Amino acid sequence: MWRRLLFKRVDNSSLVVFRIFFGLLISFECFGAILTGWVRRTLIDPSFTFTFIGFEWLQPLPGYGMYFYFAMMGMLGICIALGYKYRWSVILFTLMWTAVYLMQKTAYNNHYYLLILISFLMCFMPAERYASIDSRLNPPLQSNHMPAWVRWTVILQLFIVYTYASIAKLYGDWLNFSIIAILLKGKASYPLIGEWLQHPWVHYAVGVAGITFDMLIVPALLWKPARKWAFGFSIFFHLFNSIVFQIGIFPYLALAFSVFFFPPETIRRIFLPGKTLYTEEEISVPSYRKPLLLGLGVYFILQVALPLRHYFIADDVLWTEEGHRMSWRMMLRTRAGLAQYRVVDKKTGESTVVPAGLYLSSQQLEKVTCYPDYIWQFAQFLKKEYAREGKDVAVFVKSRVSINGRPLEAFTDPTIDLAAEKWDPFKHHTWILPSPLRSD
Repeated sequence: MWRRLLFKRVDNSSLVVFRIFFGLLISFECFGAILTGWVRRTLIDPSFTFTFIGFEWLQPLPGYGMYFYFAMMGMLGICIALGYKYRWSVILFTLMWTAVYLMQKTAYNNHYYLLILISFLMCFMPAERYASIDSRLNPPLQSNHMPAWVRWTVILQLFIVYTYASIAKLYGDWLNFSIIAILLKGKASYPLIGEWLQHPWVHYAVGVAGITFDMLIVPALLWKPARKWAFGFSIFFHLFNSIVFQIGIFPYLALAFSVFFFPPETIRRIFLPGKTLYTEEEISVPSYRKPLLLGLGVYFILQVALPLRHYFIADDVLWTEEGHRMSWRMMLRTRAGLAQYRVVDKKTGESTVVPAGLYLSSQQLEKVTCYPDYIWQFAQFLKKEYAREGKDVAVFVKSRVSINGRPLEAFTDPTIDLAAEKWDPFKHHTWILPSPLRSD
């Protein structure tokens, strides 16, 4: 049965069309990042960049280098859409996008991580076999079929993303719709819809729809009787998110995935009318099946395990943020805070309060007041800055944090030298004070 499920040859119209959509979307994302000023604000202007911990060696290119970097990624997206040097283009894009993701997290977004995963998977998929420059230049490459594992790999990845997103919403502030009210309050100035978004019934509708959509959309798209209704609601849901929350290409990428759920004949008729439909039922097990199955097995074990890690870390992830990233915990909280960084010279005992604004952008300042990894990294940064002056210092942080509009609560232990602490991504850090949320 597994041979038929994974290695049956099926029509490749969905993969070909998705390749085109995917290439265009990542091109829009990269060129848009330049035109909207995202590259300048995030990677050029800041004098210090908050990388993912452990990747401090990944730093933005000097001067205007990051403009050229993103322009190159945009061009790679066009090459992917056209199917030109596809394999090299998608591999290079994956590496470059992953580097950008790891070299900064101030402007973190879940779809940045999803792009890494999809790009990585696309490196192994025969997406250039039709409607591509590669297949025109090399006719023997052309094919109208693909192994079924390609389709099921994409569907399983989506199922994991949406299922974890739904489960994460099953907590108090989402179920009483208070976090939705907070998120939509910031949209009150939107023309036409801003006032409408403030109504409680809209908050209820968004809350219920968010959980229901994430939990059921993949099964509904797979079930033929519900497919058209599910796709119609998917269009409304993602366009709503795009307009209201302005989350980049993710809503459109999510819609592009829909091609894997419709019959190949439908996709071929709409997008590739000149293509011959593959209708045979041949099963072709490749010689590399063992490494393929091992690779897919390891990949999906990691995809299932990573979002669960916060359950094995002490305290509440909503408070500590430990295990939050790469867990599909989307639009679940707002954080705000105040922090005082006090540097003490270990030799003289001299104590100095350091204004973080001397070193950081306004966007970074918002992070170093209430996110523990940013607080720790900035403490390490200050220690290195003073070391350049020949001083050995301790860094103490007094921070108070508000979660989802609650009153400010003490967040860090001000008696612990954070410059001397180690960071472990899989353990709780005891300098983060116990969560007050559990008493709510």
